[in-house]
Amino acid sequence: MEKELVVLVEEAPEGGFTAKALGTALFTDGETLEEVEANVRDAIQCHFEEADRPRVIRLHFVRDHVIAV
Repeated sequence: MEKELVVLVEEAPEGGFTAKALGTALFTDGETLEEVEANVRDAIQCHFEEADRPRVIRLHFVRDHVIAV
C-alpha cells in the first residue's frame, strides 16, 4: 500500500507560501509554488528515511476568500 502525506499550502501574510505536513513536524516555505514544491520534496528527503518516505505527496492549497456584507 502506498503511503501518502498531505501538505497544507497557504499564502503567507508577508508574501510567498508556507507548507505544513499533517501528522509530522515538517514545515517549509517558498516564494513561488514551484519553490514550495521543490522545498517540500527536499524536506521529505531530509525528514524521512528512504524506507519510511511517503510515495505520494498531496499538496492541499488553502485559501481564504473574504467578502464584504
